[in-house]
Amino acid sequence: MVKICCIGAGYVGGPTMAVIALKCPEIELVVVDISVPRINAWNSDQLPIYEPGLDEVVKECRGRNLFFSTDVEKHVAEADIVFVSVNTPTKTRGLGAGKAADLTYWESAARMIADVSKSSKIVVEKSTVPVKTAEAIEKILTHNNNNNGISFQILSNPEFLAEGTAISDLFNPDRVLIGGRETPEGKKAIETLKDVYAHWVPEDRIICTNLWSAELSKLAANALLAQRISSVNAMSALCEATGADVTQVSHAVGKDTRIGPKFLNASVGFGGSCFQKDILNLVYICECNGLPEVANYWKQVIKLNDYQKTRFVNRIVSSMFNTVSGKKIAVLGFAFKKDTGDARETPAIDVCKGLIGDNAQLSIYDPQVPEDQIEKDLSMDKFDWNHPSHLQPISPSAVKQVRVVWDAYDATKDAHAICILTEWDEFKTLDYQKIYDNMQKPAFVFDGRNIIDVEELRNIGFKVYSIGKPLDDWLKDMPAVA
Repeated sequence: MVKICCIGAGYVGGPTMAVIALKCPEIELVVVDISVPRINAWNSDQLPIYEPGLDEVVKECRGRNLFFSTDVEKHVAEADIVFVSVNTPTKTRGLGAGKAADLTYWESAARMIADVSKSSKIVVEKSTVPVKTAEAIEKILTHNNNNNGISFQILSNPEFLAEGTAISDLFNPDRVLIGGRETPEGKKAIETLKDVYAHWVPEDRIICTNLWSAELSKLAANALLAQRISSVNAMSALCEATGADVTQVSHAVGKDTRIGPKFLNASVGFGGSCFQKDILNLVYICECNGLPEVANYWKQVIKLNDYQKTRFVNRIVSSMFNTVSGKKIAVLGFAFKKDTGDARETPAIDVCKGLIGDNAQLSIYDPQVPEDQIEKDLSMDKFDWNHPSHLQPISPSAVKQVRVVWDAYDATKDAHAICILTEWDEFKTLDYQKIYDNMQKPAFVFDGRNIIDVEELRNIGFKVYSIGKPLDDWLKDMPAVA
């Protein structure tokens, strides 16, 4: 029986191994992690991450050919294929701080693999890593291997999952990318991993490349997707200034088959664990390779995203008589997108911090993000979120003005304004008449996801701001920047 071990039981490792276990019953898969609480959660009825369809897959395979363990070294030693799916956060200090990927966890994983291995292995990069990481990992494995009869083949197999649809993405991927050395041993390793995916993925969707192309393809994909979001968000600002409707513009543009309709929804900004981190990484790689013009081009995608969040906060403050001090503001949604409990780099963090900075009283409701996570996110510095929990702040400092509730009607009661920051479906069907009746007047709605019926809410009596839409008469008289 082929044995696969995955180091890292997070958003990538857990779901990916669960689906491989489901589709390849003859392969034994063990997901290992040094975090005891996380592994305990994977072995319980309350999984550590929320992802539609994940529960069913895990429960079908767990205990049969899918296992979760903290005995990292034992299972790595026994595996034929080792996936490495550890964090590669942005460095917070030292050379490349604020841009470069921190490969500390990757390097320690590679050293451990070399130390415990008693047989040859295929080591698969699943984490998003800078170009040429495989070369460094290869050197670490080779120079720390005490058994000359053992060889390691490094493959790059980046994930292209979208949170909220990860399981369906795994069942029916656009493509599976496998990069390896162009040597006989490298090609054999590629074929071995290809055979695993071929259990359910059509062969024409399995793309085999060299190592560097595979590593760069992941960064390029995320950079181009984020660029589309920043592009349409730039248009949303122009739409507000001119009276155009960004939804209509996006629809018209998306009908062009060369462009297509996806990722053209204007919003308060992009979030998630990958886009910003990967673009900053790309910027650093460009700078290191003497390409400042290319680096500056990609930097602008991040700058525009930050501008959009700042613009949203400024619009709220300026619309509400240029102050939100002491005013209750209901925040609906904290996750970076619907159908996930993930709040990493969510635009809600910067929006909430901006409002807290003006002394607003926030009442936050999200159906999936727990209270302790919201409080922790609002107390952390930039990039701290992707480091181990013991390195994160313990005592929340910025949350005295924050209350987390478990009901949208409770969040909005007696509020001066509502901010919609995640496009959860339930926010489209709330009883806004009931909400309006229980709010302070004038009652404001600031829709950062363009999910509400603007005219319907205006007819109820709300003063409505929706990103990239023609402005409410009330807002036209207010400056766009506080």
